[in-house]
Order: sequence, then C-alpha cells, then structure tokens
Amino acid sequence: GDDKNILMNVHIEAASLPSSVGRVGTSTQFPDEYPGQIYAFNWCLNGDGVTPTKKSAFRIVKPLDLQVAGLKKPKSNPLVVTTSSQNSIPEAGSESLPFESFDSTSLRVKEYLSLSDHLYCPEGDVPKTRIGCRVISNSAALAPDLLAYLERAPRKEPPVSLPVTVYVYEGDVDNEFSGYAIEVVELDEGDGDIERTVGSVVVSAKNPDIATVVRGIELCAEGIKADEDERAAGGEESE
Repeated sequence: GDDKNILMNVHIEAASLPSSVGRVGTSTQFPDEYPGQIYAFNWCLNGDGVTPTKKSAFRIVKPLDLQVAGLKKPKSNPLVVTTSSQNSIPEAGSESLPFESFDSTSLRVKEYLSLSDHLYCPEGDVPKTRIGCRVISNSAALAPDLLAYLERAPRKEPPVSLPVTVYVYEGDVDNEFSGYAIEVVELDEGDGDIERTVGSVVVSAKNPDIATVVRGIELCAEGIKADEDERAAGGEESE
C-alpha cells in the first residue's frame, strides 16, 4: 500500500545520500530519524516556537546540508548582502509597530511555518560578530543565500536556541509584514539566572526580500551588542 511506497522512497533517498550523512535507527520498519526528521533539532525548533508538523525540517550549517535538503547552491559563497535605508524594518515597540501587532503577527507566522511542507533552517554567526543566528523558513529560494550570508560557526550538539532567531514565511498572505524585536530574557545558567538580550526577525511575504531579512538580522545584532557592552561597563563600575 501507500505505506510501503513511502518506506521504499525513504530507503531509496537514504541510499542516494552521501556516505558522510549518518543515519540513525535504520530498520525494516520506519526509521526513527532521517534527514529532515531529527528529534533533537525538532525539539530545539519547538523551543523557538515552531513545530514541524510535516516532519521535514532541515538544519543547514554547511553547504553539504543544502544538498541533503535538496536545495540549490547559493549565488556566491560567502554572499555579501548590501542593505540601505530603503530596507527599513520597524522595531517592535516603536510608533509604527506596537508590541501587540508584532506579537500577534509573530504567532501567526510561526503557525504558518509549523504547517509548511518543508522547513529550511540555515544557522551561523552574524557576519563580523560571534552572535549566533538561526533562520526558520519555508523558502527554498532564500535558504541557500542566507546560509552563504551567515558566517560558518561550530556546530553545537545538541542544537540550542540562538541569540537571533529569524522567521521567514514565503507564501500568499493577507498582509505582508516585516519587523524585529529585541528583548531581555533570563536564562538559568546553573549558577543563577543570567540576563541575556535576544533578537527576533519576522518577515512574511509572497517573495521575501533578502535585504530586508538581513537588515533585521543586523539591527538585532547591533541591539544585542549594545546591551552586552552596557552590561560589561556596569559590571566594571560595580567592581
């Protein structure tokens, strides 16, 4: 029946993957994990507010991961994205974007992404920083270029949420949207709660523009760095 065909396809796809791609739980039954369905990564995405209901979420850290996800190579690597004042993206809490609007749209975009057939998740450092960034998107066109834009960072296992999280939904939406938010969260680092600044970018459009996405990432990184510098200065003063 259909299940048999699906199973055969899974095995055929697995056989055609590069040998460097490790497989977990191969058996005559459904394999527990396969490219696009890795439990630790799905768990991490849940923490970022997206649940991959179609069981096809690809963590993309290096060019080989693009191949595994069935994506094309980027235009160039590394890819320099030039942004200008025309790529303006409002900050949550500003006059043009109340927090309530950002939060409600953010939730809706996360729902759209959760229901998407495939999720492509490039991650790396924001260029010229050591600030980690993860993009969660259903856009096969944008993901390779965003991987090429981000600087390659050591792959963390198990995956964790990163300081900047970017949600990009490509599709027909009633109102196209772009915005970013910077907030302070308390993380339990074992020896007590530590304040950390995190940023999120939300873009939802029929054809999301990479320059707008990148401008949002840059502004989040600037906000995070400014807060870190301020905390460091405050710490020195109190010593």
